[in-house]
Amino acid sequence: MESYMKKLLIILLCLPIISSAQSWDDLKKAADKLNTELKKTAKKVNAFSEKEAASALKEALNKGIEKGVNVLSLKDGFYGNKKVKIPFPPEASRISKKLKQLGMKKQINKVVLSLNRAAEDASISAKPIFVDAIKKMTIKDAISIVKGDSTAGTDYLNKNTNSALVEAFKPIIKSSLKKVKATKYWKDIMGVYNKIPSVKKINPDLEYYVTRKAIEGLFFMIAEEEIEIRKNPQKRITELLKKVFGS
Repeated sequence: MESYMKKLLIILLCLPIISSAQSWDDLKKAADKLNTELKKTAKKVNAFSEKEAASALKEALNKGIEKGVNVLSLKDGFYGNKKVKIPFPPEASRISKKLKQLGMKKQINKVVLSLNRAAEDASISAKPIFVDAIKKMTIKDAISIVKGDSTAGTDYLNKNTNSALVEAFKPIIKSSLKKVKATKYWKDIMGVYNKIPSVKKINPDLEYYVTRKAIEGLFFMIAEEEIEIRKNPQKRITELLKKVFGS
């Protein structure tokens, strides 16, 4: 809006010059002057350096991480949020169906709750991993990301860190699964299931599954915050964010 008002002011100031032009040459000179002033104004309003773009992008992503970790690491951060809640492993759906038929719905729900509790417990430990990944982002990518779509920064972070995050996060999840007794509940229901005659034995990698879903949830929260910063001026609480994302 500020940019538009400045341009409008220049146009209004230049209108008398254009309207009073006595010849084609005068009119052309006036129009050229108007065009030059508009370009200068646009450059002043929208200009930001590559360094500022990189800093603003990292600041936006860090805010997303801060919010994501703070929200998801609370009790019911995953379990109470339908957008990121971790369900029973889809590849083990036949286990869930069969055990519910045997009256074990309560035990199945206990497994689901414990998986989400493990993700909540582990989320706080993910923050330094994400922060370190952001620090390694180069200035070279910053301009294209800032001018990219609404989740360009999160997409870049996901693409360049996901594998490393899985490897780093997996032992944390393993520890959390034991801490909240998810491993025990899982073994209990699998023990019952495997005793059922003629069933196909399945035993998904629970640690990898929860790790992957927990990281997906964190990226989801980071993306939500990035989208808000890009589209909502009120979310740009620093001058740098206003300058880069407001251009």
